[in-house]
Amino acid sequence: MKELLQHFAAYNVWANQRLAETTLPISESTLVQHVVGSFPSIKSTILHLLDAESIWWQRLKLESDIKRPSDQFTGSTKDALDLLAVQNQAWKNWVEQASITEIQNKFSYRTMRNEPFTQPVYDLLLHIFNHATYHRGQWVNQLRECGIVSIPATDYIVFSRQPE
Repeated sequence: MKELLQHFAAYNVWANQRLAETTLPISESTLVQHVVGSFPSIKSTILHLLDAESIWWQRLKLESDIKRPSDQFTGSTKDALDLLAVQNQAWKNWVEQASITEIQNKFSYRTMRNEPFTQPVYDLLLHIFNHATYHRGQWVNQLRECGIVSIPATDYIVFSRQPE
């Protein structure tokens, strides 16, 4: 199980980095324009990815006052991508350093609606990486809607074919 989670954590870093490299040259005005998706712009989709990973990180660290980074965020899309990369790497490092006991450990948390749950850590890790894949698909579609045609593949199988 740990090895699989390590692969997913590394994949998450890799895939987000590939899309970040495609996104960075785009003008800020394009990145904030309204596009179709769960979130109204490419920037807001990126901020959602950051929020989700950060919220789960705070829960895992048993912080009592959970904050969405986007609530206080005033930076550029590049700033958001930089913060997302740091958070992605934090998850990757955590999984690499965690024992199987820590990964299987059950922890209790409250949702943003204050609903209590207790689940094993591996459930939240699988959710984080799956959630990111879902929203990366939207990010890609939003890039296409903005006229970007050269978008790298971010499929897991493409990642898995990379030399180690």
